[in-house]
Amino acid sequence: MAEAVRKKVVPLEAGAGPDNPPCPACGEPLFGWIDRRPGLDGPVSRCESCGLGVVGAPGDAEEALRELDRCSAAASSRSVDAGNSGAVVVLNRAGFAAWIGGAGWAGLEAGTRYLFTPESVRRLVANRDQVVGPARWAPGRGLVAMWQTILNGFTFGRNVALGALGRGAPVPAGRPWQRRLDAFISVLVAIPALIFAIPLELIAATLRRGGAISMRLELL
Repeated sequence: MAEAVRKKVVPLEAGAGPDNPPCPACGEPLFGWIDRRPGLDGPVSRCESCGLGVVGAPGDAEEALRELDRCSAAASSRSVDAGNSGAVVVLNRAGFAAWIGGAGWAGLEAGTRYLFTPESVRRLVANRDQVVGPARWAPGRGLVAMWQTILNGFTFGRNVALGALGRGAPVPAGRPWQRRLDAFISVLVAIPALIFAIPLELIAATLRRGGAISMRLELL
């Protein structure tokens, strides 16, 4: 009779160290996710516990909350997705678009510092005695993020189409001929990419992995 092999479960805390600083949201170690890319201020790390993504140095909860507040202010001007004032809409790093996109995910916008998930938001706002109220899929931003993520798989630059539409911060390709080709590809592939994006995002939303989430923050 074969002997049962017991697998030793290693806690996340065992990975803590200078190369894996604590997550600003939950304190668990951050692990490498994406190396440094054009338009980003450093490599991207992620928390395996709450899912928060961090570009560059780990920062702290106070800085992450300030960026979350900026998302909330932006959501107030997008009534279609926010639904009402006081909501925050974030591109979901735990979403399906981020998973299939990787370094080509549309959420990796130029100047982005923190990449939120519903769980990381819940842990962050607990620092100021808030809770996350009703959370729902934000279809407008979710579909756009999936669409641009698919387009990023065909271009040298990143978020070219959103930049042309004034809906995001693009990361253009380094050479003029690449930028011209990216513009052509974005137009050529826009409709086919949308045809794929719609069912993918709908499936993701059904599985609670939508590309953008609207959450209402409430005081305890």
